[in-house]
Amino acid sequence: MNVALGGTFDPVHDGHRKLFDRAFELGDVTVGLTTDELAPQTRHVDRYVRPYEARERDVEAEIAPIAASHGREFTIRPLDAPTGIAVEPTFDALVVSPETRGGAERINEIRESRGRDPLEIVVVDHVLADDGDRISSTRILAGEIDEHGRLTPDRAGRGATPPE
Repeated sequence: MNVALGGTFDPVHDGHRKLFDRAFELGDVTVGLTTDELAPQTRHVDRYVRPYEARERDVEAEIAPIAASHGREFTIRPLDAPTGIAVEPTFDALVVSPETRGGAERINEIRESRGRDPLEIVVVDHVLADDGDRISSTRILAGEIDEHGRLTPDRAGRGATPPE
């Protein structure tokens, strides 16, 4: 199965790793990595996004061992439109997070309008941080949590719910 997955991945965190792992469980993976032009348009907050080359290097370092553990191949390609690579006929599935499911459904509408089969949409639940809120790159960059969802030392004593 050929699987598509897209995002900015800046910085990579355990929620992304869960997406990567699920994608490689399904098949060979093509990661659409947002270009420097598209990345700011896809953010829900105004924040700096590192250059494409730096993000590509980090994503490759993260997914290479996951791909190898599943015996799969991968490719990283520039994603310069929100519907991106997934409208191409070569894909069978699209792995998304809950907040991007609507975009996946729009991709299937485009595919169907072009006479292509819809993709299997695989939704991967969020990974929660120690405080019960989801891990996100924005929270990491704000200094609230680390890439694994652990509260940073200055936040750990402020209403944090201890892990079970």
